[in-house]
Amino acid sequence: MDRTSWWQALDPAAEADLEQIWIPIGLPGFQGDTKARRRELLDGRFGNDGWRIGHVVRGRIVPPAAAILEYEQAYRVFLRDRPALVHFLVTTCGNVYDDKPSNVFDADYEQPDTDLNHYQDISVRRVIAELVDDPAWPEVVATRHETVDLVDAGTGLVHRVPRSPGFRGIHLLQIRDPLSPGYVLNPAVVPVHDPALITTHPSRDEWYHAEGCGHLSVEAFWQMSKVIEARYDRWLALGDGRSVPLEGLLAP
Repeated sequence: MDRTSWWQALDPAAEADLEQIWIPIGLPGFQGDTKARRRELLDGRFGNDGWRIGHVVRGRIVPPAAAILEYEQAYRVFLRDRPALVHFLVTTCGNVYDDKPSNVFDADYEQPDTDLNHYQDISVRRVIAELVDDPAWPEVVATRHETVDLVDAGTGLVHRVPRSPGFRGIHLLQIRDPLSPGYVLNPAVVPVHDPALITTHPSRDEWYHAEGCGHLSVEAFWQMSKVIEARYDRWLALGDGRSVPLEGLLAP
């Protein structure tokens, strides 16, 4: 009996149990614009219902929807500790974006249809919107829900986009590139708020390790905590491929 089918012969009824068991099978690292290619590869290997992304948070594997709350909290702590930065944002800017101005139209962290995920701009918008209703922050005031012309602080181009709640300035601020005036809000610059979330990997060397807080940043938390989980029955069905379940995933 080969190693692929031994478990099936143990008890045919066990398959129903194995379908409910998930196993972490590796660390995928930063995906950037390889999102679609990775999805296609993993769908072909495990089926589109046979794999998922999880995050290890304080010793438990949780879904991205839970882990992203830690990411957002890092921005909440960072901004609340920096009133001058908040004042700059709400008086000078009308909105913020990650890699392209169209990011401002995304309000949710779940972004199945985007080529490149962007979370930091959403976190900033959410935190500033909270401060509108916080009496400890009188300089952050309610603004009209309207579409306006904003001048990109980096390129000088004018974009007609929604004004984000609490932002009353005339500029659109990019917060990704080191050459952008909003780099102070890049997730490699923002430290993770809880030491329990800090991790590292001796052989991992990705872009965020060379910028800002390095492995102490919220970007490092997000990327280093990320794991690929597979349904156990689908992983067993790989046979000898179980030794390299993520083969090809990290290829350029």
